[in-house]
Amino acid sequence: MKSLLEISKIVTKKRVSKIEIFDEQTLKRKKSKFNEFYEALQSGKFATDQGAATFLYDTSPTDDRYRQLKSRFRKRLLDTLFFLDVNRPAASSYDRAYFTCNKDWTLVKILLANNADDTAALLARQILKRGLKYKFADVIVNCARILRKYSAETGDEKNFELYDQYGKQYQDILNAEIRSEEFFQRVTMHYTKPLSKIKLLEEKISTYCQALESLSDMFDSPVLVYTKYLVWVYRYHMVRDFAAVISTCEKVEDYAENNPNYYQAANLETVYVKKISAYLHLNDFEAGRQVAETAFKKMVQGSNAWFALMEHYFLLAIQTDNVNQAFGIYQKAVGHKMYKKVDAETKNKWYLFELYLQYFFRIEGNDPNTMIKSTRKSKFKLGKFLNDPVLFPLKYRIFTVQSIIVQVLFLVEQKKYELATDKIEQLRVFANRLNSLESFRIINFIRLLQQLSKANFEVDQISIADKYYQRLLEQPMYYRGTPAELEVIPWEKLWNLVLERLR
Repeated sequence: MKSLLEISKIVTKKRVSKIEIFDEQTLKRKKSKFNEFYEALQSGKFATDQGAATFLYDTSPTDDRYRQLKSRFRKRLLDTLFFLDVNRPAASSYDRAYFTCNKDWTLVKILLANNADDTAALLARQILKRGLKYKFADVIVNCARILRKYSAETGDEKNFELYDQYGKQYQDILNAEIRSEEFFQRVTMHYTKPLSKIKLLEEKISTYCQALESLSDMFDSPVLVYTKYLVWVYRYHMVRDFAAVISTCEKVEDYAENNPNYYQAANLETVYVKKISAYLHLNDFEAGRQVAETAFKKMVQGSNAWFALMEHYFLLAIQTDNVNQAFGIYQKAVGHKMYKKVDAETKNKWYLFELYLQYFFRIEGNDPNTMIKSTRKSKFKLGKFLNDPVLFPLKYRIFTVQSIIVQVLFLVEQKKYELATDKIEQLRVFANRLNSLESFRIINFIRLLQQLSKANFEVDQISIADKYYQRLLEQPMYYRGTPAELEVIPWEKLWNLVLERLR
């Protein structure tokens, strides 16, 4: 009862007249600028202040009406964060517990600021108990400090020593976790750098891995275990030891299986994507499909990680000549209700995937428009695609290059060699502007197409193509999710297909 009295006094003195959040009842009231703003934002009707101000008031972002609405809207969104539903099936018990601990910790700080020390200590003990169960080092340290202070003030020597012990023990663990996070961040920062630079970093990254091994041996922490394994996964992927990537991913899965309290969904999602990426590079479709089927049971469909998994799954299918399976994966991805909310880079990738499906279905004698649900409102028109210029924004220039390559594939298939030559000339210009390190493979494929054009598309007349082809063989496809490295079909394999279709 003492606790309730403390809380009620604070609420009575400082309560607000109305709590403004976005709950189900609020969102049912359609005649509101707040709801209009919220629904338009969710449906992607605008992405800038100018777009929002025009949509809501047909004015500029400097208009006082828009500025006031945006400020109040932002505050309402932030207030809603305190009432998120974390008990949905998709969230792991670890993630739910961590969210709850941090939300309750905010209440502890509010209580302390209002001199409700007894209630703050009571709540801190509850948080500490949950923190110890899941080994949340930061939570434990925070609670131990508050409870040690409370014990000192109340003369409770026994609990003072207990909380002091917790604080010191988990402060060491927290310091180790912070150090491990630094190592992981350093590795991920370098992960997508050109291969030549990665080779210079191999020794340093190996040092991080060894340091993490030592830290995880010294301290009992699920954070250290996951971080250790993930750094090793990234390291093996960077040196293209894909068998080691797979075995390390399996160690993470075993750890999660044997320690359900510490199941961290985000880390397991990373593991599934890296594991299927390894099978993509090993061209093992059946093993990759098993990874995907396992992941589908545990990942939130429509999340960014899910789309990353689907992307690698699609590439694995189409590169192993499982075109029908690739088509099914494509349909599942672009048909998902969350597809309309993915970023432009992801949509560009799936647009490119559709172009290749269109190409493969057509060379097999099928009409893809009777099968493929397009990513656009209207069905794909080959003539329009071949005749209209392909232009993506400058930062997505690589998709312009990729799309022109598909145009060349179609034109060669149709024996429209003059038009194909014009497209190859466009590619030559683009190739001279691309980063020679990041785009090494696609540049050499374009050089092969140039040789084909010079030979008037007569395979037997092609000269000096071997050196470009050998470069592709010497530096095999390596994909880390970046557009510059994306190859729907490995360029050397696509080159052989082009030659085969011409013979």
